[in-house]
Amino acid sequence: MSLTLTEIFVYPIKSLGGISLTEAFVERRGLQYDRRMMLVDENGIFITQRDFPQMALLKTKIEDNTLKVYHSQLNHSIILSLNNENVTSLNKIKVKIWDDICEASLISKEADDFFSDMIGTKCRLVYMPEDEIRIVDRERKYVTDEHIVGFADGYPFLIIGQSSLDDLNRRLENPLPINRFRPNLVFSGGQPFEEDNWKDFFIGEIKFRAVKPCARCVITTTDQQTAERSNEPLRTLSTFRRNGNKVLFGMNLVAYNSGNVKVGDNITLL
Repeated sequence: MSLTLTEIFVYPIKSLGGISLTEAFVERRGLQYDRRMMLVDENGIFITQRDFPQMALLKTKIEDNTLKVYHSQLNHSIILSLNNENVTSLNKIKVKIWDDICEASLISKEADDFFSDMIGTKCRLVYMPEDEIRIVDRERKYVTDEHIVGFADGYPFLIIGQSSLDDLNRRLENPLPINRFRPNLVFSGGQPFEEDNWKDFFIGEIKFRAVKPCARCVITTTDQQTAERSNEPLRTLSTFRRNGNKVLFGMNLVAYNSGNVKVGDNITLL
C-alpha cells in the first residue's frame, strides 16, 4: 500500500498550539519555525503543558512573516517576530530543557508580561539562536552521528501514521484528534504502528531516519481546545503499547538533507 504525507504541523513556541501547513522547509534542527521559541520560569527552566495545561489555550498563527499568539477564550493576543536573528540587542541567558543547558535569547519584556498574564505564572519567552548547538539525545545510541535539535523534547521530528491513530481510536470510547500527540508529520497508508519498524526513508526528496519510539506523557491527556484533562489516551495505550515503564506512540526522526516537504508527497521506505 502506498504511503503518503497527509499533514504537516509546526509548533513555533514549545507546548503552545500548533499550525497546520501544506508545505514546510526541513532544516537541521527541525521544520522551519518549529520549537525555536520556548517559555522558561524565573530560573530558566522550561515550561510545558505537563505542569500548565492552560498553555493549550494559547494558539499560534503565521501572518505576514510574523507570529500571532492569541488566547482561544480571551480577547488577548501578541505579535512576535518569526526571525529573531536580526534583533541584535537580545539578552542571552542560560536555559534548561530536560538535562540540556542551552544559551537562549530573551525576546522582550512585553512578551514576558503577556505570557506571564496568560499562563498565570512568572515566565519569560526565549529564542534559540542559529549558532546554538543542542545535540539530540544519544545516550542509548539511537543515533550515532551528530544531529541537532531546537527546543523539541529530544529529536527534531515526530511522525505518526493515521492508521495508528485510527487503531487507537477504535479502542477508545471517545475518539481523539491527532493534535493530542503533537506530531510534525502524519501519513496515510500502511498498517497500524508500522512506523515502529521504519529505518531510513524518503519523504519526497528528503531523507529521514526513524531513530526512537516516542514515549508519551500527560500532555496527550490534555484537551487542546479546553485544557481539560482525563485519563485517556494513556490508560488505553498502556494496555497494548507499554514498553517497560513507558507508553509508546509515534516515531522520532532525524533528517539527512534540507528542502521542502509537502502534503501529498510519497513516502519511500529504503
